[in-house]
Amino acid sequence: MKSGKFFSAMVLAVAMTFTGCGYNTMQQQEEKVFKAWGDVEATLQRRADLIPNLVETVKGYASHERQTLEAVVNARAKATSVKLSADDLSDAAALQRLQQSQGELSSALSRLLVVVEQYPDLKANENFKDLQNQLEGTENRINVARQRYNEAAEEFNSSIRSFPNSLTNSLLLHLKRKEYIKADEAAKAAPKVKF
Repeated sequence: MKSGKFFSAMVLAVAMTFTGCGYNTMQQQEEKVFKAWGDVEATLQRRADLIPNLVETVKGYASHERQTLEAVVNARAKATSVKLSADDLSDAAALQRLQQSQGELSSALSRLLVVVEQYPDLKANENFKDLQNQLEGTENRINVARQRYNEAAEEFNSSIRSFPNSLTNSLLLHLKRKEYIKADEAAKAAPKVKF
């Protein structure tokens, strides 16, 4: 009888210890990181889904701009082929590959929009205007999703490095730090405007 009470007391003591050690909190924060990453992936997919429609619309007006259109199509194909799972969020090189492919796609889209400036009829086309607005909205969503991911990663990374969570993590969970999404290298240089 005494051993049953002792065992119950030990279970209660262990449970109380774990409520203050961050065991559950760290796992909840890691799930927030995974959810935020899912949001980033969803917005990147939305952009990839819009691009074929944008390219087809521009193609009708600017058929001789084949090189620019092909660059967009190729950049989209490369960007959608680079996959990053939630398990890879601790791998800086994998995240860098994804960011590079997405940066190349952004660059190709920028060149396409410069080409569009040469076609006043295209700029006035309602389908194109709608696609362009959707693409601009998507770019904003991508930026917000990236910021939210970085916030979730910061909270998680701080949590696994703070005591007593760091002790719990090193003994029980072995969770790894999540990498941040960083700015594209090309974004560091200010764009040059020439008239």
